[in-house]
Amino acid sequence: MSVKNTVKKQYVQIVNSAAKQLVSLRKPPEGWLSVLRKALGMSGAQVAIRAGVSRNAIYQAERNETDGAITIKQMQKFAEAMGGRFVYAIVPENGAVSDIIQKQARRKAEDLIKRASAHMALEKQSLTSKQTAQRIDDLANEFIRDMPADFWEVK
Repeated sequence: MSVKNTVKKQYVQIVNSAAKQLVSLRKPPEGWLSVLRKALGMSGAQVAIRAGVSRNAIYQAERNETDGAITIKQMQKFAEAMGGRFVYAIVPENGAVSDIIQKQARRKAEDLIKRASAHMALEKQSLTSKQTAQRIDDLANEFIRDMPADFWEVK
């Protein structure tokens, strides 16, 4: 196994491990800053004093979090001011890294086979649906194994 493949496997393991730990975690509708502050029984003014900012900055940060406009640095600062730790991750939506790769490989294979099938149909050389499905599976597996340079390109 090459060094490149070994390193890739390590990255996959890191992402898959995080995904398993966070599978059911969802941001609360009012945001983590507000939820932790309220869980601790802290007012915005108390958090502001601990963070060295204005009370208004706390409420603005809470609004920015719910709007998706807060920075990582702000989340870290306010989490620490409340005695917390800000953690973030990017994990596969449903499952593991291999699920994303398989989905993309299948999408590319279906697109390629359908385009080829259209040309073959014009020449009255169409494949049966079973043959088409088998070709899609075979090509998807080849894409996963060989990962061509244009693998992630959308057509």
